[in-house]
Amino acid sequence: MLVEPAGGNSDMYLEKKMWPSLSADGVEPRPNNNDNSASITLPSSPTPEEDGTDSRILVAGAQGSYLYLADGRKILDACGGAAVACIGHGVKEVSDAIATQTATVSYVPWGFLDSQSRRDLCKWLSQSSHGHFTKAWITSSGSEAMEGAIKLAHEYFEWTGEPERINYIAREESYHGITLGVLSVGGHVTRRSPFEQMLLPNIYRIPACNPYRQKLPGESDDEFVSRKAEELEQAFLQAGPKTVAAFVAEPVVGAASGCIPSVSGYFKAMKAVCDKYGALLILDEVMCGMGRTGTLHAWEQEGVVPDIQAVGKGLGGGYQPVSAILASEKVVRPMKAKGKTFTHGHTYMDHPVVCAAALKVQQIIQRDNLLHNVQTQGQYLEKLLRNKLRDHPNVGNVRGRGLFWGVELVRDKETKEPFDPKLQLAHRVHKTALSAPYNMAVYYGQGCAGRGRGDHVMIMPAYNVTRDIVETIVDTFVLVINDVFGKLGKEDGCLA
Repeated sequence: MLVEPAGGNSDMYLEKKMWPSLSADGVEPRPNNNDNSASITLPSSPTPEEDGTDSRILVAGAQGSYLYLADGRKILDACGGAAVACIGHGVKEVSDAIATQTATVSYVPWGFLDSQSRRDLCKWLSQSSHGHFTKAWITSSGSEAMEGAIKLAHEYFEWTGEPERINYIAREESYHGITLGVLSVGGHVTRRSPFEQMLLPNIYRIPACNPYRQKLPGESDDEFVSRKAEELEQAFLQAGPKTVAAFVAEPVVGAASGCIPSVSGYFKAMKAVCDKYGALLILDEVMCGMGRTGTLHAWEQEGVVPDIQAVGKGLGGGYQPVSAILASEKVVRPMKAKGKTFTHGHTYMDHPVVCAAALKVQQIIQRDNLLHNVQTQGQYLEKLLRNKLRDHPNVGNVRGRGLFWGVELVRDKETKEPFDPKLQLAHRVHKTALSAPYNMAVYYGQGCAGRGRGDHVMIMPAYNVTRDIVETIVDTFVLVINDVFGKLGKEDGCLA
């Protein structure tokens, strides 16, 4: 059974005016406890929304797979933001769980108090890995989780007597978060560039696993994987094998490259190199994990289990800001043996309401067998995308897994030459899709071809998406692609 949106016919939302205006006229004054007068404080100067400097579109409501805009339009959400809204919008069970937890225990300081909702979520996360992960820290964003993951890797070696392990190996065309530590680890050129002089120097980088752009003519998958493993080995030797704390990677690369899965055997080979030199494997599943690729953990399809993992977007489905750092018993054991604690924490870590929301989302996914739907509808989405875009001269590659699909756009299909980044072609696709008459949200990015070049568009609907909505998504996307390229010409330098 799929999750049904709460509230009946979603088309009635705008008519019912369920979201009253937030203007001053819509605010009811509350009595001041100190006297009998009523007062309200209003901004003394126009907000960005009022003076027109905020270009973001105002969403008035959301239900199921649709967003309802203040301008009266109904938008098909084909990406869930950045692959966040995994069970769709407006699921009443989740909002009820949030309200119940808020009424019971709304906040406790994580350092010396605990909540049952945190214990329940952490138990569930451990069970989801068949007991491999024995400790979890619940945080509020993917960046926080990955920042914690790289800190945990080093502190593990402090506990085991190897404090010199301060270096990390990561991949080009990767993204692990926007805070300075993980921004240093990531290879997202555009997001790094304003802060290059501030970033950490102890990062060694190897090429990503991108078979579309990296495989040599006639090269088999096994040969390609061997070459990738040799690249990692050389990075260890360059850094000094005993100075490396961890290799960091996304099982399926998300925003930085547009849903690129690894070649079969890749992560087994990379894990073998890490084990050879005594380093940890950190997997960033903030975007691709928690069911997005068809299994709860993306590594289940790779034949490896990480030492440390970060999860995020699909953990709470957007109902609360939640992510998690997951640690294996290998990492936790020396911490316990030495009587240590992880030197890490944020004010809202292990937040009771956040934990209750995340657990309810995961229970819904499990109860309604939504991972099966991800696999089934994902296969259908792949089939339609490949069939309907195969002959387009500017669609270079369609790739992905589960309900996590990317389309790479190229200037020349034969040479795979990317478009000039100044054209912001993927953004044009996104903007066109969001406008009338298409009214559909897709995600976009640049950089999949390296050095900030290469345009990709990502399609990532909710796990409970239906067959007819998948068809609508693909049909609309094809129309958008044709519209965008129909307006481009040789004078733009876009078409060969």
